[in-house]
Amino acid sequence: MSTLWLVATPIGNLGDLSPRAVDVLSHAALVCCEDTRRTGLLLQHAGIRAERLAVCNDHTEMSRIADVLRTLGDGRDVAIVSDAGTPGISDPGERIVRSVIDAGHTVSAVPGPSAVIMAITISGLSADRFVYEGFLPRKGAERASRLAEIAAEHRTTVLYEAPHRVLRTLDDLRETCGDDRIAVVTRELTKLHEEVVRGPLGEIDIGAPRGEYVLVIEGAPVDDRPMSDDDVRAELRRELDAGASTRDASATVAKAVGRPKREVYALAIALDRQTGTMVERDE
Repeated sequence: MSTLWLVATPIGNLGDLSPRAVDVLSHAALVCCEDTRRTGLLLQHAGIRAERLAVCNDHTEMSRIADVLRTLGDGRDVAIVSDAGTPGISDPGERIVRSVIDAGHTVSAVPGPSAVIMAITISGLSADRFVYEGFLPRKGAERASRLAEIAAEHRTTVLYEAPHRVLRTLDDLRETCGDDRIAVVTRELTKLHEEVVRGPLGEIDIGAPRGEYVLVIEGAPVDDRPMSDDDVRAELRRELDAGASTRDASATVAKAVGRPKREVYALAIALDRQTGTMVERDE
C-alpha cells in the first residue's frame, strides 16, 4: 500500500540523517519540501537522486494536496520533509496529512531530530509533563493572552523564537513570569556554535542574538499546602452569594480545591445552619 511518509531531517548536523530516512527518501516518487535547493543539497549529501521534488510551504501546501493524492493513488510513496526537524511541527505538512487520512491512504513517519525534544532533554527542567507553544503571536491581545497562560502553566513550556525577536520575548517572559522563574535558552542546536544558557529570567544574558532559538521555561510553582476548612468556607460563601444552590456550590468548590465532595458538602450544610440561608434551588 502506498504511504505518505513524514521524514525528520537534521536540525543542523548532517550526521543526524538516519539510514531509514535515506531509504525512504530514495524510494519516494515525490518529495515535498519547503525549499528545493536546501533539500536538494541534503539529498546530494546523502547520495540520493530524488525522482521528483516539489515545493510545499505555507503558501503552496493546499495546492500540493491534489498532487500528493494523485501520486498515492498511483500506488507510489510520497515523503514530506521540512527545512529542519520533524515536518508538521511549526512547519508545513499538517493539512496534507489530514487530507491523506481522509482519502483513506496510509500515513507513517521516520522519527528523528526535533529541536523541541532536544531542548527539553538538555534543559535540566522537568520533562515529565511539558507543553509546546511554537512561536508566540507577534503582538496585541493574543500575545498578551498567551504570555499570561505560560506564566500560569504548571508544566514546563517550550517555545521557538527568531533571533530578531528573542530579546523582546525574554523581556515579556520576565515581566509576566517574574525574575525568579528559571529559563533555559538554547541556540543553534547540534551545530558548531551550539549554546545553552540557564538561569532565572531576571539574570539571563544571551548576548547579541544570532541563530535560531528554543526557549524552555520552568512551570509555575504549585502550592501543595492543603486548603483549610476556613478557606473552603470562604469559597462556599462566594458561590452561595453569587446565587448557587448549596449542592452546586459544594460541587464547584470541591472540584476547585481538590477536596472530596462529601467533605465540602458537609461544610456547606454546617455553614448554612449557622447563617440560616440553606438553599437547594436545584431540587
